[in-house]
Amino acid sequence: MATKLSVKQTLFLGLTLLMGLAALYWILMETGALSVLTDKQALREWLDRLGFWGPLAIIFMMMAAIVMSPIPSGPIAMVAGALYGPVWGTIYVVIGAEAGALLAFCIARLLGYEVMQRWPRTRPILNWLGKERSQTGLMLIVFASRLVPFLSFDAVSYAAGITPLSFWRFLIATLAGVIPTAYLIVMFGEVLITADSRGLTIALILISGITLLPLLAKRLWARQP
Repeated sequence: MATKLSVKQTLFLGLTLLMGLAALYWILMETGALSVLTDKQALREWLDRLGFWGPLAIIFMMMAAIVMSPIPSGPIAMVAGALYGPVWGTIYVVIGAEAGALLAFCIARLLGYEVMQRWPRTRPILNWLGKERSQTGLMLIVFASRLVPFLSFDAVSYAAGITPLSFWRFLIATLAGVIPTAYLIVMFGEVLITADSRGLTIALILISGITLLPLLAKRLWARQP
């Protein structure tokens, strides 16, 4: 049976993780890599030069963008669509986003869940959220949040980690929500970089439509007797 981390161990791990992420972000800034990640054309040229290693770079960059909030994931997904097409681009983006979300979830679960359990005011809430019906509700919330491209992907992942939501439920809800969203963003990227204005308009309409899906589902659910 795994032993629980003490408060000092949790604090040490948390500080070490924060320092590591801060150091990595500083390296990205100093080496100019961060500016490349925000420049779609420069990022496309760099990935194109990588050849066989390009898809792997997409996956790892998406993971980093989810775990480290300052790194934007949008340009990475768009360039993936322009370079590898809507199908393979979506596959690479989904793998990276899913892996990054699971990593963020596990970090929050390891460092934050036990801390939340120790607080008397939050313990009853966590116990209630741990019930089967509440687990389903949390799963639906995670799924709906993945359908909104402008909602912070990493914030949802970290927040889910400090709730009792099970790892497998989080994995399934995230995967189910991220696939359609990733496809539309990847397709939007391909159109933005390679196609005409008509295709761009269609992509914008589709992305706007999927953003409204959670609101529509909520309204339909409220009308049920």
